[in-house]
Amino acid sequence: MTEKTGPEVYLTIMRKVIAIDGPSGSGKSTICRLLAEKLGFQYLDTGALYRAVALHLRKNNVTDGNNDPEIKDALNGVSVSFRNGLVFLGDEDVSDAIRTTEAGHYASVFSARKAVRDFLMQTQRDSALQNDIVAEGRDMTTVVFPSAWRKFYLDASEESRARRRYLQLQEKGMAITMEEALKDVRERDLRDSQRDIAPLKRADDAIYIDTTLIGLDEVMATIISFL
Repeated sequence: MTEKTGPEVYLTIMRKVIAIDGPSGSGKSTICRLLAEKLGFQYLDTGALYRAVALHLRKNNVTDGNNDPEIKDALNGVSVSFRNGLVFLGDEDVSDAIRTTEAGHYASVFSARKAVRDFLMQTQRDSALQNDIVAEGRDMTTVVFPSAWRKFYLDASEESRARRRYLQLQEKGMAITMEEALKDVRERDLRDSQRDIAPLKRADDAIYIDTTLIGLDEVMATIISFL
């Protein structure tokens, strides 16, 4: 029997999905965690999935110079999962290892590759089969969950997003300058928006929220008002 996995099938069998897209540093992760907790939904951190895959590929000396068949081969037999709020690569807890600037860089690089996106697509969609979820990423509203129950697009200025990234890494004890954080944000924006496969863009039916000058409480209240 042929397995059906297209979005038209998921429309009929998936649970409620709140899909939130936006560029790096727009506040997606924090908002999605809080929203999932408040609503009793599961939180799907797709960025963590891509970071874990990137970590595995780099450990196996795979770069963006490798072709898709080589990347697919390197991912053969690999598993990425969430357990009790932690991210596992196989049986290894990589929750901290994936939060470095390097991991973020390569997650953005490899997320443009079809072999990586195909590898993670089923994992992401399957998460909505058993639980109501809040899913955040770059293409949740446009590709992974095009029929999501509710869609939002969070955005903010480059400077505010870079500052959030800078403070986040500083709190984790990682050495980074504000200039490096801004450079990282700009490079990731360019890669995410110009890649050929599932580029970052606002879905036509996604509600736009600029988080530059508003706090978490106001962002949360705005989202909840649309539910």
